[in-house]
Amino acid sequence: MSLTRAILLSLLPVAELRGGIPAALLIGTNPLLAYAVCVIANLAVVPLVYIFLGYIHHHLMAVSIYKQTFPRFMEKTRKRLHHKIERWGYFGLTLFVAIPLPVTGAYTGTLGAWFFGMNKLKSFLAIALGVSIAGLIVTAMVLIGNRTYSIFLTSL
Repeated sequence: MSLTRAILLSLLPVAELRGGIPAALLIGTNPLLAYAVCVIANLAVVPLVYIFLGYIHHHLMAVSIYKQTFPRFMEKTRKRLHHKIERWGYFGLTLFVAIPLPVTGAYTGTLGAWFFGMNKLKSFLAIALGVSIAGLIVTAMVLIGNRTYSIFLTSL
């Protein structure tokens, strides 16, 4: 396995850096290099998701059922969650992305920022901070897990 596979995993919506960093460390990549490469790869998807969402939304607005239902759905959801967005804002976006669990990464954070009409630059910075924190957590957990496993094996 090469570092390229770790990068590809970091680009995938389901794995993101939660898959990329362990894969890079598994092949013996320096932890700092694994962290940096996977975080950068994961952050590369943010502008792409914005472009994709804008493009697909624009084209779907030509479909009558989408044009009739999506704006109402957006408005209803925005009204329901407006107080939480107002309260937590970009800090909440950072925390959401920083939690290294499925469905809490850069893809979903970008989707949420787009959906709620948050400023793109501020959202990118919040997502970047969240991805960086998640990367630190994942890297630490893998290294601690490997160390614990090694200690366990040597004590047998």
